[in-house]
Order: sequence, then structure tokens, then C-alpha cells
Amino acid sequence: MSEARLPEKGRNQEDILRELRAIAAQEDARWETGQISGSYYHAGKEHFGFLNQVYGLFSHVNILQRDVCPSGTKFEGEIVAMTARMLHGDAVKAPDEVVGVVTSGGSESIMLPMLAYREQARAAGIAAPEMIAPATAHPAFDKGAWYFGVKLVRVPVGADLLADVDAMRAQINANTVALVGSAGNYPYGLIDPLERLSSLAVERGIGMHVDGCYGGFMLPWLERLGYPIPPFDFRLPGVTSMSCDTHKWGYGPKGASVVLYRNRALRRRQYFTVSNWAGGLYASPTLAGSRSEGISAATWAAMVSLGEEGYLETARQIMAVADAIKAGAAAIPEIRIAGEPTFCIAFLSNSDKVDICHVNDYLTSKGWRMNGLQSPPGFHFCITRPQTVPGLAGKFLADLREAVAYAKTPPTEPSKSGAIYGGGLASVPPAMIAQFMCDHLDGMYAV
Repeated sequence: MSEARLPEKGRNQEDILRELRAIAAQEDARWETGQISGSYYHAGKEHFGFLNQVYGLFSHVNILQRDVCPSGTKFEGEIVAMTARMLHGDAVKAPDEVVGVVTSGGSESIMLPMLAYREQARAAGIAAPEMIAPATAHPAFDKGAWYFGVKLVRVPVGADLLADVDAMRAQINANTVALVGSAGNYPYGLIDPLERLSSLAVERGIGMHVDGCYGGFMLPWLERLGYPIPPFDFRLPGVTSMSCDTHKWGYGPKGASVVLYRNRALRRRQYFTVSNWAGGLYASPTLAGSRSEGISAATWAAMVSLGEEGYLETARQIMAVADAIKAGAAAIPEIRIAGEPTFCIAFLSNSDKVDICHVNDYLTSKGWRMNGLQSPPGFHFCITRPQTVPGLAGKFLADLREAVAYAKTPPTEPSKSGAIYGGGLASVPPAMIAQFMCDHLDGMYAV
């Protein structure tokens, strides 16, 4: 039923629940196949049923009112502390101390440090601060630059698709306030050379943000499982801030992430305060004002219910599938895997006779939804818990082999595949992309 205006009389609650259950069941059936890349960082319906119960206990609580409901301070303080410990915040020696805040998601966890670095720069007399990021860094850095008036200098990556440290070094000037690296980057799932970036940041006396939104809750456990994960967190002396999403492999509800800082002074730069408002003193640690405590409570519950043992086991299950796919794909000569990924596997063409977009087209016809990439063209398959269903790796590899065979003699019309973040695959001529994206956003609010 479409609702373009408030009904004159409220609808029956059971009728509403029937409609919503039908919608949810239809949409869940799509991702429960395991054929959708990423998107659903799901630890099982029982787990999320538990989180929904926790959320219901605190959904009505405004976390701003901490004097009335001090539990919000407990939940968020412990979320930050557990995340910081996981990312080796304890390796930082006094007088510094790793601290942080809970945000609404990865974008906010990226943007708030940009605000903090801007304010730190202004205090130091830098009126036009700049940050340097590899081309693969998340678009939220562009968004933060747009919001906060920071100049973002994008630097092409090397042939290995990793941040080019020497090229980034060449862009540093008197206005540079921070460098950016990813652990790992979204397009290819690769970890930038963060040790070299850290050394460069220390050498030049500037900040360094590591975007761990994608890998922050997986890489620590992969390292524990014996995978060759290089240091990417606060063990590196140049790292001054990190973003890490609890709502991905932290298996918490959507709408929560953590941003960490190497010291309290830098975190304080992101705070907003008004001292002379008629309504009283006002202070906000993040972009949002009122927030439901239910999300923080459920995030906390997810972390303490899984524990280290639970995170290690889910990482082991995910990597069993990822390793099987990587091994099988390596035997297909017409495609190649980008770099040395872990759980996120990017596929590129290895032959001028195979258009990787036609490979994508075929996979789409078989019910797969990959994340399209551009520059170079390709797609990635991000392995999450839904992909751990038995037999999925074998099914994907069989379809991938058929897709490559199809792409060798494709139809005469252009491929349908393109790259739209969060939107699957679509054919969009370059000149129409900006208009298309704005129309797409308008459509989100159409009835």
C-alpha cells in the first residue's frame, strides 16, 4: 500500500505488520541466497533477533539526556574502549591516550576527523588546510572536504592499486594537515602501505587518518588466524585517527561506527558547543543531536555477546569461502584478481578478448549482484556471513567460468554493467552520470 499522505484514521497495527512482514520476507529472500556482494553484514537471524530485543529496551531514549539515562555513557564508552583495544590503542604511550566517539556510520567517522584536522590547522594559523588521499580512498573524504572547506588532494594509485607514497610525498606543502590511507580500500579490498605513510607523517609532522571502516573489524582477527596482515592501526606511530565500522563486521545494527583519535586534544577539535543560547548550554560530540540509545545499546550487545571467540569464528568461516573463491578464480586465465586481497576480491580482465563488464552481465543473469568498479573496469565480491552457506563458492566459480566463456563471444550490443556505489549495475553514459545520480537521489523520496 502506498501512503502519499497521512491517513485520516490510523491503520490497524496488525494490518501494518502483515504488510511489513511481506515486504521484509520478499527482500530478505534476495540476500539470503548469498549471491549479493557485501551489503548485508549479517551474523544470523537469531543474532539480529537478539539485537532487536535490546534495541526495543532503549529505542525511546534520547542519548543526549545522559543525566536521566546514564546507560548511554556506559554503552558508548565501552564500545569505544573495546574498539580501541582491538586496534592496539594500548600500544600508545603517555601522555597520549587513544579515545573516540560513536558516530552514525562510516561517512561520519571519516568526516569528523577532517573537521578536527581543519580546526587544528586553524589554531596553527593554516587558513586553507589540505589533506592528501589516494584515488581509492572512500568518497566520504570528498564529502567531508565539501562540507568543511578542506582541500582534498587525490593522488593516483600505483600499478599495484595501492597508495603511491612517493607521489603523495610530492603533494605535501605548508597547508597539508594530514595523509589518508585505507585498511582496506573499498574497490579492491587492499591495504595501503600504511607503514610507509606513517613514517612520512611522522617525518613531516602531520596527521594521518586510517580508514578502517571496511577492514577494522576483520583484519585484527585475520591476523590472529595467521594471515599476513601488516600493521595498520595505532601500532604505527604516525596514525593519529582511525574510522572503524561496528555495523559491518562488528555485526551491530546499521547506524553506528567508531572514530578514534590518538589523543584527547585532537578529539576535542570535533566537538561543537554554544555557551550563550537562551535555551541553555549546548554541546554535541558528533554531527547528530538527538539519537536513539537503542542503536548504541544493540551495538554494545553485539560486541559483548560475540566476544573474541565469536569474531574469530566468523572470520574463519568467511575466509574459508574467500580462499576457495580466490584459488578457483586463479585457474581462469582470462581474469585476474587485483593484488593480494583478503575477504573482498576484485576481478579484472586479463585478456583483450574478454570484456569484464560482459562477465558481470552474465553473473547478473544468474542472480549474482556484484559491486561494479571503474578505472580500471571490474567488479568485486565482498564475502560476508551470508556467503558462508554450503556450496556457494563452488556455485560462484562455476558461474564465473561460464561468464568468462560468454564474454568471449558476447552479443553485439554494449554491456549493461557499470559502476554505481551502493546501486549495483546499470548502464549510464558518462555525460549523464551527474544528472542521473541526482535524479536517483530525488527518486528515493518519491511516492
